[in-house]
Amino acid sequence: MINSKKNKIWYGGDYNPDQWEKEVWDEDLRMFKLAGIDVATLNVFGWSKNQPDEDTYDFGWLDEMMDKLHADGVGVCLGTSTAAHPAWMARKYPDVLQVDFYGRKRKFGGRHNSCPNSPTFRKYSVLMAEKLAERYKDHPALLIWHINNEYGGAGNCYCDNCEAAFREWLKERYGTLEALNRAWNTGFWGHIFHSWEDIVLPSGLSEEWPGANGRTETNFQGISLDYMRFHSDSLLECYKLEYEAVKKHTPDIPVTTNMMGAFKKLDYHKWAKFIDVISWDSYPRFDTPHSYTGMMHDLMRGLKDGQPFMLMEQTPSQQNWQPYNSLKRPGVMRLWSYQAVARGADTVMFFQLRRSIGACEKYHGAVIEHVGHEHTRVFRECAQLGAELNKLGDSLIDSRFKAKVAIVFDWENWWAIEMSSGPTIDLRYVDEAHKYYKALYELGVAVDVVSVEADLSGYDLVIAPVMYMVKQGVAQKLEQYVQAGGSLISTFFSGIVNESDLVKVGGYPGELRKLFGIWAEEIDALLPSQRNRMILSEGASGMKEEYECGLLCDLIHSEGAEVKAVYGDDFYKGMPALTVNKFGEGEAWYLATSPEQAFLKDWLAQLCVSHGIEPFIHSLPEGVETTIRYKDDQQYLFVLNHNDETVQIDLGETTGIDLLTDRSLDGGKHELSSHDVMIIKLKS
Repeated sequence: MINSKKNKIWYGGDYNPDQWEKEVWDEDLRMFKLAGIDVATLNVFGWSKNQPDEDTYDFGWLDEMMDKLHADGVGVCLGTSTAAHPAWMARKYPDVLQVDFYGRKRKFGGRHNSCPNSPTFRKYSVLMAEKLAERYKDHPALLIWHINNEYGGAGNCYCDNCEAAFREWLKERYGTLEALNRAWNTGFWGHIFHSWEDIVLPSGLSEEWPGANGRTETNFQGISLDYMRFHSDSLLECYKLEYEAVKKHTPDIPVTTNMMGAFKKLDYHKWAKFIDVISWDSYPRFDTPHSYTGMMHDLMRGLKDGQPFMLMEQTPSQQNWQPYNSLKRPGVMRLWSYQAVARGADTVMFFQLRRSIGACEKYHGAVIEHVGHEHTRVFRECAQLGAELNKLGDSLIDSRFKAKVAIVFDWENWWAIEMSSGPTIDLRYVDEAHKYYKALYELGVAVDVVSVEADLSGYDLVIAPVMYMVKQGVAQKLEQYVQAGGSLISTFFSGIVNESDLVKVGGYPGELRKLFGIWAEEIDALLPSQRNRMILSEGASGMKEEYECGLLCDLIHSEGAEVKAVYGDDFYKGMPALTVNKFGEGEAWYLATSPEQAFLKDWLAQLCVSHGIEPFIHSLPEGVETTIRYKDDQQYLFVLNHNDETVQIDLGETTGIDLLTDRSLDGGKHELSSHDVMIIKLKS
């Protein structure tokens, strides 16, 4: 469990009493008790209040609030307050200020406003973390440390300190200029470097410019890719310095920092190695597919090999920063909270517990609304959920998720794909991964989302969509997996480059060519208005004869692979579009194009049947989600109805007790109301 002091699903969220007069505090605590709030995240943005000048530290307000919360049975997730530096620091030490993409020095303002390679920021952030750890190391309310907040949320920094640090990072990575010049292919456009001092950051002043679809275009992918790695590592180093500062005084208190799902700037797989408990902030829009939110939960759970994670932030009602900030309809907050729990969360926490009255988040929802009392729809729903989580007790804590299917997700591959100068600006790595996830989600099949470093041996089916970048040793790892009996799926635009974004010559898909038994001669990019067709071979039971496809079409030749579908149109009509290659005891599938969603659902359903991979419940109604969490020999089946109307669920022979209603369920058909949830403790 996260901390044995609180052996239940934690319930609470961000609390900012420093924004309020003290007479409000006791009223807040009264309402926390009514809502079942038992954890508060404090001090996330308290740096300026805690340190009004360079030499003064004042934690009086925090002392008082820590004591008050503990007296009321509320534990604390304690922030180190370093997510925004104080104004005096920006004035006195301008090296703390970021320089933007166009070389402009920022002034004080915003948040995430510090240069990660600023000596000043690193010095004072570590001092603050250590002073907090010294002060509160024995405080009974302390449950977990929260370092900084949503790292990487602002622009990257391009200052002189970062440029100097980038050169040192490159020296450590490559050792010599010769190795660097090879990795970056600097013979192109006469970019050969003869001195480390000649290397500058890729920015709007050098190699990069804003492109279409929100992308950053670059002349040299190798340089820009290394800057992405460097920037992620720079912020990680800041986190690690604070981590070490608090661990020195509280070695047994876990440490986290809140992540943001598929957040592009930071390589979360690398970060996860240095984080005790994964936490993340979930903010789907009103129209975000439920499958996408599910994939984000699974991605976060996969960062530490299935260890339960923290839902650190969600909104109780509405957000403030999206173009259209719709209310969560009645029951939706509860439903989405249980979706997180169903997929591995051991906490349900909000931003925020009380609404701010000023600045940009004053219209972001909260448990306690501006009216200031408990007689609101939102508060009633929060109190209902709090009571239910108390009722569940420790039953679900530390339970795990089991899957026989994995989707491989890699941040560096994502970066490389979307800074590639071709073949299409419409290729979005996360969207392609989600297409496969969505098909399995709708089939009710459990999925883990894992890194390229993960142990794949426990999975019957592994999907590695658009594996454009094949890092050193990965091809051999995949061959071993398939050789031993695994089934692997990869797709168009795979096996093209190495980790330096250099093309692997000798024919696509490079090092994967032998495994998939194909050669991709060309890659056709289709306009958004264009489509081709996949014509299936005979014998594909349960599937249509043809499906639409588009985006990209690899023109492939079989080199031993069996052709399962061909293109139906254009000059490459009749060329393979889907192949399978027997390799050792297993098989490797290559899908040479991006098919319509119906194909993926039909095809993956057939593959799951052939591998004995069963859904939790057969014949699920559309819009119903199911998962199982496992604890020792006990299983807990979650059934979540995302529909706006009541549906009928056929449990078949499944029997158990619904923990939320205490109903005994002896299989058969049961009605589940709109946005309702069942958590069934299954009979063994």
